[in-house]
Amino acid sequence: MAVSAGVNGQVEAVVDLDAIAHNVGVLRAHAGDAAVMVVVKADGYNHGAVEVARTALAAGAAELGVTTVAEAVALREAGIEAPILCWLNICDADYTAAVAAEIEIGISSAEQLDAVAAAARDLGEQAVVSLKVDTGLNRNGIEQEVYPVVLAALRKQVDEGVVRFRAIFSHLAHADEPYHPTIDLQRDRFLDAIAAAKEYGLEPELVHLANSAATLTRPDLAFDMVRPGIAVYGLTPVPDIGDFELRPAMTFQAEVALVKRVPKGEGVSYGHEWIAPADTTVALIPAGYADGVFRTLGGRMQVWVGGRNRPNRGRVCMDQLVVDLDDNAEGVAEGDTAILFGPGSHGEPRAQDWADLLGTIHYEVVCAPRGRVHRRYRGGTR
Repeated sequence: MAVSAGVNGQVEAVVDLDAIAHNVGVLRAHAGDAAVMVVVKADGYNHGAVEVARTALAAGAAELGVTTVAEAVALREAGIEAPILCWLNICDADYTAAVAAEIEIGISSAEQLDAVAAAARDLGEQAVVSLKVDTGLNRNGIEQEVYPVVLAALRKQVDEGVVRFRAIFSHLAHADEPYHPTIDLQRDRFLDAIAAAKEYGLEPELVHLANSAATLTRPDLAFDMVRPGIAVYGLTPVPDIGDFELRPAMTFQAEVALVKRVPKGEGVSYGHEWIAPADTTVALIPAGYADGVFRTLGGRMQVWVGGRNRPNRGRVCMDQLVVDLDDNAEGVAEGDTAILFGPGSHGEPRAQDWADLLGTIHYEVVCAPRGRVHRRYRGGTR
């Protein structure tokens, strides 16, 4: 996605930094005495990692989380000095760059720990590491059988002064179902992992487990720090429970490129999947599946233009889609703003509405705008 310095493009993702700051405040209130690590992986869930990070830290977040070393180093290069954790690493990742930039490295295997220690020795610097333990998600994280091997190796490296042991953390599989029994099972396994580390004389500086959903619904899992992601961007991780006064930060919009009449009986867009049942007026929106408008939304989605939602007609194309203005075309002109999704505060479609139509989650929806889409910011104290 192209980033625009305030210049409107014909297709935009507008990010409200005041909404980000508000959401961090909501999460801090739910976290109680626990610190807040804001997750800005995947370029801040497609909202812009650097701008989101700066805004979140100014709003009281204590730390930042990303997946890769490269994401973490990019934040350092932007001048961000707060603690940064990266946790999805491979054995031949650029650990030298991570150690040099004082980035905390999440360890999921003995091989990764060895690679980090080697990088630290080569630099003559101390690496900062945290152990990511697998408590039941069975994805990234140290498996139970390997854990003693990692602890023994870490004990030696701490004694050598090669690494500083900072934290133990894990990730929940069913946090969006707050009372699912697996959550308590994972909590118990997490506590066991902490106790096992202490048996090796490894006392973590802090421990953390809660993601967005757990931060908002399970205060008993806050521990020393919570690690919200999607809620920072104003999207509730548990839509069936509520929105928790979160404010969606992204608005996906485009300028109306053309307004034209379509006579009764004429088809619209490829394949003429929609035939005008009467004379009508349509608006052409220059956004398509190359920009992140899912093709499968064709003929099902609504677009907010001219103060109301209008139905999309026909297929979504690579670069454009058509909306039906019917007999309410007055007041809609070329150059007007059409909102594809936004906060919903005026009745416009939301990312959740797209997700419901697509049978997916709003995470995927806000990650969709791309390519020619310009990102623009409003609010904040940049």
